[in-house]
Amino acid sequence: MERLRKMCLVLAVVGATCTTVQAADLSLQGNRLIVSGMLDGSMVQAFLELVRRANVQTVVFEDSLGGSAEVAGLYAAAIRDTGVNTEVIGQCHAACAYAFLAGKAHRFGEGEQVNALLIPVGTRPKPSELASRWRGKEAQKTLAEFVLPPEAPQDGDLADAALKERWRPEHGVLFLAQPTLFGRIYNTYYCDGTQGRDFTRCELLPDADPRKLGVISDD
Repeated sequence: MERLRKMCLVLAVVGATCTTVQAADLSLQGNRLIVSGMLDGSMVQAFLELVRRANVQTVVFEDSLGGSAEVAGLYAAAIRDTGVNTEVIGQCHAACAYAFLAGKAHRFGEGEQVNALLIPVGTRPKPSELASRWRGKEAQKTLAEFVLPPEAPQDGDLADAALKERWRPEHGVLFLAQPTLFGRIYNTYYCDGTQGRDFTRCELLPDADPRKLGVISDD
């Protein structure tokens, strides 16, 4: 628990500034395309052009704290269609996490930072779901839970509110990698949303190493 509290200090600082995070920013560094900020749709066309025509081999998400489910689907489709790899440096939440999972190989970056991947889910995953829902088409189904409208037809603002309620950035499965003197420590937690940005209150999931679950490639 103490180790998670130390990691939470990093997450809390990030969370405290999330309201001032700007729209997605793109930076091409050789064959690596760096994406930071919110995936809010403002840079979709530029991203599509670069990932398809700039000989990009890896899309790197760096401190991207969310965005819309629809935009996540656009990023994910482009990544999947081009067969590029994906990488996370720092924080990757919600929309970013789904786009990350679309990579041919998806890894956490090296360095001294805590890498965190927060994937929203509708309900607490069962053990059998944990072992399968982050791969290929299963990951797409998970995203579809937030893209498709609610089953019960509603009108006007009520429909919009119902759809937005299904996308809760602080509710989901949190995958963490913390560097130590003896190598990285990997853990997985379920956050029910009531904890707000205090991720120390999330439930540790046993036998859920993100490398074994296929969430990240073994580095």
